[in-house]
Amino acid sequence: MTQTARGGVEAPVEKTADTSPGSTFESIDPRTGEVVATHPVHDGKHVADAVRTARDAQHWWDELGFHQRKLRLDAWRRLLVSRLDEAAELISAETGKPMDDARLELVLVVDHLHWAAANAYKVLRRRGVSAGALMANQAATVEYRAFGVVGVIGPWNYPAFTPMGSIAYALAAGNSVVFKPSELTPGVGEWLRRTFAEVVPEQPVLQVVTGFGETGAALCRAGTDKIAFTGSTETGKRVMATCSESLTPVLVECGGKDALIVDSDADLRAAAEAAVWGAVSNAGQTCIGVERVYVVDSVAERFVQLVLDRAEKLRPGGQPTADLGPITMDSQVEVIREHIADAVRSGGKAELGGETSVRPPYVDPVVLTDVPEDSAAVAEETFGPTIVINRVSTAEEGVERANNGNYGLGGTVFSRSRGMALARRMRTGMVAVNSVISFAAVPALPFGGVGDSGFGRIHGADGLREFARPQAITRTRFRMPIDPMTFGRSTRTVRYLVRLMKLIRGRR
Repeated sequence: MTQTARGGVEAPVEKTADTSPGSTFESIDPRTGEVVATHPVHDGKHVADAVRTARDAQHWWDELGFHQRKLRLDAWRRLLVSRLDEAAELISAETGKPMDDARLELVLVVDHLHWAAANAYKVLRRRGVSAGALMANQAATVEYRAFGVVGVIGPWNYPAFTPMGSIAYALAAGNSVVFKPSELTPGVGEWLRRTFAEVVPEQPVLQVVTGFGETGAALCRAGTDKIAFTGSTETGKRVMATCSESLTPVLVECGGKDALIVDSDADLRAAAEAAVWGAVSNAGQTCIGVERVYVVDSVAERFVQLVLDRAEKLRPGGQPTADLGPITMDSQVEVIREHIADAVRSGGKAELGGETSVRPPYVDPVVLTDVPEDSAAVAEETFGPTIVINRVSTAEEGVERANNGNYGLGGTVFSRSRGMALARRMRTGMVAVNSVISFAAVPALPFGGVGDSGFGRIHGADGLREFARPQAITRTRFRMPIDPMTFGRSTRTVRYLVRLMKLIRGRR
């Protein structure tokens, strides 16, 4: 398995991973090239041992019940808040992102952890359901039981927020977790494990394994009860193939090529601000970032100018106050450069920046217009601080173009009068109307995509149920005078039931 834009499973292609017993690897600050820390490369035996240990711990954790788990998760949340800047410094060191961006990521972590702990009982508890007319003698219930051990394979671009969308919800549902962070951000994963162990010292409910692609593959084969993966589409397919060997269920959150639609009646200043933030924040290394804009022709000139006015003021850098940080993964720099070059070769126009904006490890914001739809800059995930703005005759045409791609993660619509109608036509898992990326900050909303963006959901009630298996139970309350489910039934029993169905279900 090889590293792609967001994968946490694979080793970067430019590195040679030493996976011999006792080997280690270093996490590197992409701004300076300095070593942040050294971590072990965990082999298949270590991973299998971690899963076995997690299974014993899970029995204890599950038996605590919702209330006791909530108390411990709440204690973890308070600890995270008290040490937020400590975690932000580590995230900033391993990814290069500015401190305030790291702090914002952790604020979202805390809010989602609170929601998962507070709502697990309400969403997953046992509840009665109607048994229906035919089975009136049965008491029927459904509840959601923990899977057992959940393996989480996380990315590097949001090394706390993204995996915690699985970890927090899996823990709240009663599972134990074995977390494999990206090899670029192993320290963040280890920090999460250590802080959790401070408030839950009794059992290793949350464990971390570190390493490269082989470690991730070993986790897929180690007997977990579910795998939650975030990374590239191609790697997601390989994870699915590996998990299929043991019929291990998977949740797959992959790439995106999210579009922003600007209608003729949109608040153009707000739309431009949202487009620049969605495209350039975190140096564009956001799966739900804005990579394409389709703006109605009648307002396009004004919109483009507003985008340029904002984007040209932004500067990347390694200082904590920089607008955006470096490109975390070396190999992605060339992808960004090639997408810019291909867009211009294809007839697009570089309104701001160009190939010269690529200054490894930094990339200045780049604004491209009138780029052909079959260009890589429009069709493929760039994962850099670039934005393509194309004109359309109507917002409906913009939605149609947005839906033409293989991805379907998130989307954005700016329209004063038709925002909801346009949003509902987008083939995506999430849409923000007159804002950008806001759905990710709402803990009650499910997060996930369609098509090449994957399947399954984290966050919200759907996210809690994603880490639990429904169990249906019926219990006989009294004997029915007619029982068709026995070889001792009379010849008239089924005829009576057919007449009954015609009477009560054959009418409107």
